[in-house]
Order: sequence, then C-alpha cells, then structure tokens
Amino acid sequence: MTSRPGEQSPDRRQFRYSVVIPVYNSEQLVGTTVDRVVEVFTEHGLDHEVILVNDGSTDGSWDVIAEKARTVPGVVALDMLKNYGQHHANLAGLREAAGDYVITMDDDLQNPPDQALLLIDAAMTGRDVVFGDFQQKQAAGYRRLGSKLIGAMNRRIFGQPPGLVVSNYRILRRDVVDRICASRTAHPYITGQALLYSRRPGNVQVRHDPRPVGKSNYSLVRILRLVLTILFSYSSYPLRFAALVGAVISVVSFLLGFVYLVMGLLGKTQVQGWTTTVVLLSIFNGFTIALLSMLGEYVVRTLNAVSAQDSYHVTSRVPE
Repeated sequence: MTSRPGEQSPDRRQFRYSVVIPVYNSEQLVGTTVDRVVEVFTEHGLDHEVILVNDGSTDGSWDVIAEKARTVPGVVALDMLKNYGQHHANLAGLREAAGDYVITMDDDLQNPPDQALLLIDAAMTGRDVVFGDFQQKQAAGYRRLGSKLIGAMNRRIFGQPPGLVVSNYRILRRDVVDRICASRTAHPYITGQALLYSRRPGNVQVRHDPRPVGKSNYSLVRILRLVLTILFSYSSYPLRFAALVGAVISVVSFLLGFVYLVMGLLGKTQVQGWTTTVVLLSIFNGFTIALLSMLGEYVVRTLNAVSAQDSYHVTSRVPE
C-alpha cells in the first residue's frame, strides 16, 4: 500500500520490516548494532526481523551474530562460504527477507539505526526506494572520491535521476526486492539494480556517525573492484571506447599508408626509418592486445553469468 498525491500516508506500523546487515570483521561492533536496531524498532512498535550475513569474516563476527540469532527473537544469521563482497551479502539477505520493506545498512554504527525511521517515513509517501543522503559523511577522502566516480557511472548506466543521491543505507519496497532477487547475475550490484527496478526513487537526509572502533573495511581496492564490476557487468562503455580508439588508430594508419604510398610513387622513399616502423608496430600491437584483453573480460563475465547458478553459497543459518 502506498500513498498518492493528496492522500494521507499509511501508518508505518501496519507493515513488516526486514533489516539486512552484511557483516565483515566487525566483532567489536556488530553486537551493539543489532541491539540498537532491535531497540529502535521495538520502541516504535514496528514488526521487524534482522538478517545478519557474515561475509567470510576472519575474526569472531560469526560467533557474535550466531549467538544473537539464538537469543534474540527475530534475528537470523547467515554464514557465507567465503568473502564474496558486500553486494553478494546484501543479495543473500534480500532473498532471506520476508518483510514488506527491506532496509540495508552497514554493521559499524555509521548508519545510526534510529535514522531508519526517516527512511520508513519517506517510503510511506509512495517512494518504492529511498536512499539515505548523509548530511556530512564521515569517510576518508578516497572513499568520497570513489563515491563521486560511482555516482557518475550510476547516472550514465542506470539512469540515476539528477539530484538523487544513492548510498548503502536505503529502504526498498517488496516489489523492488522481488525484481532484484529474480535477476540472475554473477555480479550483483544492489544500488544499480534498485535504480533499474524502481519507479519512484527518492532521498531523505540522515545522519552519518563516525565509526566508534577501528577503521572501515571498504578499502581503495574494494572500490576499484566495484568500479570494474559496474563497467564490465552492466555496460558496454569500455568496449565502445576501445572501438572508438581503434577506429581513430585505423584512420591514422590508413592516412600514413596513403602518404607513404604517394612518397613511394614519387621516388621519395628512404631506407632509413626503422625506428618509425618499430614504434608504429608497438602502438598497433599494444592496442590489439589491450582490445583482446577487454574482449576476454567480457567473454569471461558472460560465461560466468550463463553458467553460474549461484553467485554465493550460504553454509549455515541460525536458527536452522
């Protein structure tokens, strides 16, 4: 049920909410995160469940969330076979979720659980996806730069509307969640898929707190991997760019060939010039190898998409 212009928004207490939290090496924080989520939703009389997905943590995170699942009603813990990445973990949580709305958030308390109420209130106005727009993001400079780069790709590839800000702190309506879960891809990207499968995305300003303990697990390498996943799994821009460069090089090559042909016909050729030949061959061969590598990347990803039945594996669930 959603509201239309001029209609009163529905009561948020008539829906069930699933909170999906990917967990990675957050032994010191994830227990507190779960407690605060449960406290906020219980205090406001909201029917809820909390789904914790251990994404191959190497510390004691699984023990912490498994104990929470055994002792706290409505908490479910999933243990993945290995570290697949945040978007795979979110997808596993979405497929487990049974709520009318699903909220995804981080495990490190930088997404304050009380701010989920703002996401819910915005969703009650008829938005099928609402992204948290952080008032002041507490993150390293490279992460902010990475967010801008990913935002630019989202606008080009997924049609992100002008002025819309995306983040991992978001709420998705059940129909959007179902479309994402039904999508068969070896490289899930929940933010882009949410943009593709929603009609009325929106924003609401939320607080972004500093991480109380330790540092973020989202490193520069992970950001670069995400950029490559978006480029090669959801767009043909790299291939088109390579084709454009190849066309330019081909035109230049034909022009050079024509010039040397004319010079030969006029008797102005010289035996010297082997350096030019070597340089040109290096450029052309280098581009050919780069193009073949790019094509190979597309072929591998296509093969993975058509042959892989599951992009992740869950080994344990608590409670069973």
